Amino acid sequence: MILADRLRERMQALDLSQAELARRVGIKQPSIFKLLAGTVRNSAHLHVIARELHTTPEYLVGSTDDPLINNSPVPSPDETVQRLGVVPIREIDLRYGMGATDLEVPVTTVVRHFSRDWIKMYTGSSPEHLFFAQGIGDSMSPTILDSDLLLIDASQRTLNLADKIWACAYGNSGMVKRLRQMADGSVKIMSDNQNVRDEIAYDAELHVVGRVVAVIRKT
Repeated sequence: MILADRLRERMQALDLSQAELARRVGIKQPSIFKLLAGTVRNSAHLHVIARELHTTPEYLVGSTDDPLINNSPVPSPDETVQRLGVVPIREIDLRYGMGATDLEVPVTTVVRHFSRDWIKMYTGSSPEHLFFAQGIGDSMSPTILDSDLLLIDASQRTLNLADKIWACAYGNSGMVKRLRQMADGSVKIMSDNQNVRDEIAYDAELHVVGRVVAVIRKT
């Protein structure tokens, strides 16, 4: 049974309100109130409560008088990520064609973690502006091959770097191409495959999604 006075003591030591402790634990504030009032003496969240109060379940239930004895709090997911030096990057299941791919399809997203130092080799942008997508086709060969994984920096959308590789939308099609801003305001859409003709986009027909900053190839 959780001892209300010990729960209150740890909350006061950490200057935690009932609402804040409840938020961290993932329960409603009245649940904390009932524990403090003694009307409820048990909780399925005891270990999480102890972790957030920087103590142990044994202390909260009165099995020990030392709030820090054998106290090795389980790190939260965010703390684990910080300690490992990794950052979350989205990977979307949308494929960008080196020719063109229909964008009118449902898109799902998973989050994967990568070394912060590895990401910094390619871009200094914040992780929330980055995502991975797969390229398909051969019009950007040999630079990008079919099914290569592309790291796209969505914070870079201004064509101030001539002939760099960009993920873009042209009409309802997603594609990966070299882009060049022309003097008349149009954009030249270029392929690295010499057998594919260049195109010209006029009057905001082209929407830049982001710059391709890294290409990851399976071996």
